[in-house]
Amino acid sequence: MIGITLTAEQICNAPIEVRRWIEHEVIVGLRLAPQASAPRELHSNRPAICSEEDIAAIFGRLRGMPVALSVLFELRHPGISFGNPPLRSFRLMDMLHNSKLESIDQVMVGLGAISSALTELRGDAGQRFCDFDNEGHCFVAPETQASIAKLWHDVVISQQPVDAPRDPLMRAVG
Repeated sequence: MIGITLTAEQICNAPIEVRRWIEHEVIVGLRLAPQASAPRELHSNRPAICSEEDIAAIFGRLRGMPVALSVLFELRHPGISFGNPPLRSFRLMDMLHNSKLESIDQVMVGLGAISSALTELRGDAGQRFCDFDNEGHCFVAPETQASIAKLWHDVVISQQPVDAPRDPLMRAVG
């Protein structure tokens, strides 16, 4: 066995392929994803497409569950689109970091709660909110991601006083 020590600067300046390989090795090393020698593929069933109304109903069912809401709103970001039909890809490690949760287990609990809320909402145990690969990625339908982004926008806008200036510089002047 040979060990190599890299600085954060060296990793940041490494080519993308090297950074992805390091990320994969860390995920496997921490047992966040199972090791597999075969190519990793998504499950054959596509994640559910959730409308704005679906996401609003899921949001209502998740009130009082801050972990699940943090995870839900992490999916408001555009993500990486790929495949045909396309899916949005999100790195679980990014979701963990951005949501300020303590572990991947909490991210997975949040995703589980979201999936349970969707299953309950639709009355169909076959409905899946998202899918995963063995590389530590979560996948959702682009329409679902757009619905989450719209709900996030609506929630944030509703928290602002109606007469509040939208421009932060205007608030400083007033």
